[in-house]
This record gives sequence, C-alpha cells and structure tokens, in this order.
Amino acid sequence: MQIRDANVGDIDGIVAIYNDAVLNTTAIWNEIAVDAANRQAWLAERQRVGYPVIVAVDDDQTVLGYASFGDWRAFDGYRHTVEHSVYVNKNCRGAGTGKALMVALIERARSLGKHVMVAGIEAGNDISIQLHRKLGFEQVGLLKEVGTKFGRWLDLAFLQLTIDPRTEPDAKKAE
Repeated sequence: MQIRDANVGDIDGIVAIYNDAVLNTTAIWNEIAVDAANRQAWLAERQRVGYPVIVAVDDDQTVLGYASFGDWRAFDGYRHTVEHSVYVNKNCRGAGTGKALMVALIERARSLGKHVMVAGIEAGNDISIQLHRKLGFEQVGLLKEVGTKFGRWLDLAFLQLTIDPRTEPDAKKAE
C-alpha cells in the first residue's frame, strides 16, 4: 500500500468509496450519491486552498481509501484547527488502511502548522472511535440527536487531537 496525494485519476475510486458510505453507512450524513464532477470540484477546491486529499492505493493504483481535512469553522480564530474525514473501501476495512491514512493526514496537518485536529464521528461507529483513540484522540463532546439517516436520529461524538506542543498561537498578520 502506498499513501500519496490524490489526483484526477483517482476520482472514480473516491466516488465509489464516498457513494458506498452515503448509501450504506452513517459515516456520511448525506443521503444523495454524487458523480465524478462533484468529487473533482471538491478535490480542486481542497487543492486550491492548500489542504491535502490523500489516497491509499495498491500496486495497481486502485484507491483503497482516502482522507482529507478542511477548516473546522470559517472564522479567523479557528485557523489553527482542522476537521478531517477518512473513508476506506468496504473490502479493505480492518487491514490498516484507515490508520495509515490518519497517520499521514496528522503529519500533513502538523506540517501546515495546525494545532488541533477534530473528528466528528457518528457515536455508534465504535470502530472509527477506537481507531481515533489509538492515535491519541480524546472524546471531548457528544451532541445528541443532531442528525438523521435511515429513519433514525444520530448522535455526533467529537474527538480531538492536539498535534503540536505550542502553548501560544501564531499571531494573525494584517493584510
């Protein structure tokens, strides 16, 4: 398995993983599948703002999983915090793909000077919560019945990881 930056050649694999999560899981709280143009626009926007989209691929360059992060909230005071997503092909779960993507994503956030990484995970997704805990994330909140999918209310667990030792943030520079 190789972890690398995603490119447009990976879009079909990303779409397949995304749509499987939409249609069959509570990992994504969207209910409508997307097309390649949607994910290509998403990839282009992430790249435009300097945020990574990484993929795990096999020797044939088949996408096994993907991960990314973006701004946690759109206010200047949150500029050192990102929220991430990681999704793995249903046939590759439990094989270390998610962990490898997370480790690489945490490094990317650190290299961009981010301080905290936030995970919003459906509270019943024990596998994802356990993976995050093994990587040092701690659960810091639980929002009850804030989402719905498949005809039921969903709770959202928030976990966070402090990824650098700074005790003071960098000052925002006036533009």
